[in-house]
Amino acid sequence: MLLPTTIVGSWPQPDWLIDRQTLATRPPPRVRARELWRVAPEFLEQSQDDATLLAIRDQEQAGVDIITDGEMRRESYSNRFATALEGLDIDNPAVVLSRGGKPDLVPRVIGPLRRKHAVEVRDVEFLRANTDRTIKITVPGPFTMSMQAKDFHYGDEAKCAMAYAACVNDEIKDLVAAGADVIQIDEPYMQARADQARAFGIEALDRALDGVRVPTVIHLCFGYAALVKNKPPAYAFLSELERSAFQQVSIETAQPRLDLSVLKTLPSKMIVLGVIDLDNLDIETPDIVAARIERALAHVPAERIIVAPDCGLKYLPRDVARGKVRAMVAGARLAREKLATA
Repeated sequence: MLLPTTIVGSWPQPDWLIDRQTLATRPPPRVRARELWRVAPEFLEQSQDDATLLAIRDQEQAGVDIITDGEMRRESYSNRFATALEGLDIDNPAVVLSRGGKPDLVPRVIGPLRRKHAVEVRDVEFLRANTDRTIKITVPGPFTMSMQAKDFHYGDEAKCAMAYAACVNDEIKDLVAAGADVIQIDEPYMQARADQARAFGIEALDRALDGVRVPTVIHLCFGYAALVKNKPPAYAFLSELERSAFQQVSIETAQPRLDLSVLKTLPSKMIVLGVIDLDNLDIETPDIVAARIERALAHVPAERIIVAPDCGLKYLPRDVARGKVRAMVAGARLAREKLATA
């Protein structure tokens, strides 16, 4: 299909599942934040299953082509996987500066990093069992996880990132075996730490993708709109991804009003084009969405565009998320019809 639609990963978690008010007033957690869950531990998995079914049905009813599990089981996009690894001390966290320059509690790397067990396999199995659509699962990227930790073992940023990459690679292979059609790696810190990303980020990413044979996406963003307001019109790190092994690059263009001429520097990549602004609760019209898609068509052919929101929908009210995604699907359809009659 021309201009297929997807979401970036997260869907709004129900208020009965997680304390959304507290979630919105703190940075995304890097260590565990079990206090956010409203459900007793013995009922948590069942409740997360129910919330995942809601996320699946919302996406299906909106007409989304490539769906996710909505990340209902996660306190943040990264901490569920990142804190499940061997070689970390998560009970005595260290402090580093967040991408926004504020103190952040993070795991301490105290030994060799290894994946103790599969983390998201059941997520994929549950998603696969409950939809017949193309499914995508997201995992945190090795570079970003290395920036969200304090290394007391490797003594070298690149070595630490490569160790995370091996863990991600093990996980991805299990996720593909479990039925994932598309794998997305979230790497927001490559934009925030561009110099380090240029030094060793691509090598870590390619190690994470070693031997992976399904379509892969890398998502770069400026941060959740609920937490980051003034976004620049250009990425500090983006065109460098042309030499990475990823087939698809997922970016924000709506809220930051990105200068889309940068897309010309990614000639071999599919572009997962963010066309939904998550900085306000206003629901775009299909015409607005179509116009945002058409802006990109001056720089990349329609055959290489997948339509998406700017970032994850985690912080939006559920009714707003549904409205915005329905408008996104309708806008993609409108753009498709205009191309057919051009």
